[in-house]
Amino acid sequence: MIQLVQKDTDTNAALGLRNKANRPKAIRRLVIWYRRNAAVTSIVDTATNSASAAGNVAGTVVSSAGSVVTSASSMAGNMLQPLVFDPLRRLQSGDSGIDKPIFDESERLWIAVDGMGGDNAPAQILDGCLQALQRLPIRIRFVGESEKVLKAAQLMGLNELLDEAIEAGHLELINSGPSVEMNEEATAVRRKRDASINLAMDLVKKNKAMAVYSAGNSGALMAAAIFRLGRLQGIDRPAIGALFPTKDPGQPVLVLDVGANMDCKSTYLHQFALLGNIYSRDVLQISQPRIGLLNIGEESCKGNDLSIQTYELLSKEDRFHFVGNCEGRDVLSGEFDVVVCDGFTGNVLLKFLESVGSVLLDVLRAELPRGRRGKVGSAFLRSNLKRIKKRLDHAEHGGALLLGVNGICVIGHGSSKALSVVSALRLAHSAANHGVMDDLVQLQNSSIASV
Repeated sequence: MIQLVQKDTDTNAALGLRNKANRPKAIRRLVIWYRRNAAVTSIVDTATNSASAAGNVAGTVVSSAGSVVTSASSMAGNMLQPLVFDPLRRLQSGDSGIDKPIFDESERLWIAVDGMGGDNAPAQILDGCLQALQRLPIRIRFVGESEKVLKAAQLMGLNELLDEAIEAGHLELINSGPSVEMNEEATAVRRKRDASINLAMDLVKKNKAMAVYSAGNSGALMAAAIFRLGRLQGIDRPAIGALFPTKDPGQPVLVLDVGANMDCKSTYLHQFALLGNIYSRDVLQISQPRIGLLNIGEESCKGNDLSIQTYELLSKEDRFHFVGNCEGRDVLSGEFDVVVCDGFTGNVLLKFLESVGSVLLDVLRAELPRGRRGKVGSAFLRSNLKRIKKRLDHAEHGGALLLGVNGICVIGHGSSKALSVVSALRLAHSAANHGVMDDLVQLQNSSIASV
């Protein structure tokens, strides 16, 4: 009996040696790599211990040694399989397996899109719109020069998707005349009355769309919004408000103005605070937004004349919660919900933040190990890296709101591509869906400081 057990044990050992010898080189290298990395060693050890335990059972239960060894091998393989192979496949594949949301047709809101605005129009704008239709409960009135739009759709291979969207009633093409170019003066909107940006604004004015989006000439967009939609009563200068990421991924901070008004008065900044408070409360669902004034110090006596005068106005206001000055290092701290500043300072801040995000993403890519080890390591960090990219990549935040005009206007970056368009349309839908314009119109009934 002892000899029989010894014989079976020797046989199992020989089988193990042969299996180890026949193991592919790639698997052996991966196992070696895992054992050298502390973060993964404990997981692999668990699988190894399970196999060893099963092997011991095989040595004790002689009659079923073969089946138990097979079971042990299968058990270890099943535990190692998702660790070694699945992440590699996931790293190399996209998210095409994710189910697309299904929307009730009655929930879809009409949004007007300036299809000719931006450096990459109309191809990237159209691509982003078609993607947004699959992800958001919206309908789109796409305004642009028909020949150029259809030619771009053909070059991008979007003909089939475009036809499907039109047949489903989710997208409507509206022909326009020559568009306002990126290098033209804002006053060009007066000469080019049938330009895409003007026609898109008219759709909002005639209640044929709940919001308008354009990645074109921001000066022209602002001029078209003022001429076609008009300013809210009591608002001297509309402001561009952009959402910045903070330490808390679910709590962005609204910064305005980020480019509409280079030279401001204290009363303008006071109006920006009122606009930002309403947007933050209605759309971001913050019950009592914390308003801050961008300055070089926390003390009320710090800053230039504009800052000191604005601080005095904001501190006396009882329609919102003013918490004081906000230094540059505190903008992304999460301690403020709205930060007001003049357009020159805000635009510098916006462009700097965009560059920081790009630099950090490049640093992450450079620091990750390369080759097979890098791919395997990146596989385990894939979800973390995607979240980091979403928080730092300005394309994920897509657009900024033009607040102070009698309609919802979203301004996209001039270099916007499809992802930025989707993000901007998500912002437009959110603002329209929460009825932010109703409360902004109510602002007209209250007294606003002006000169």
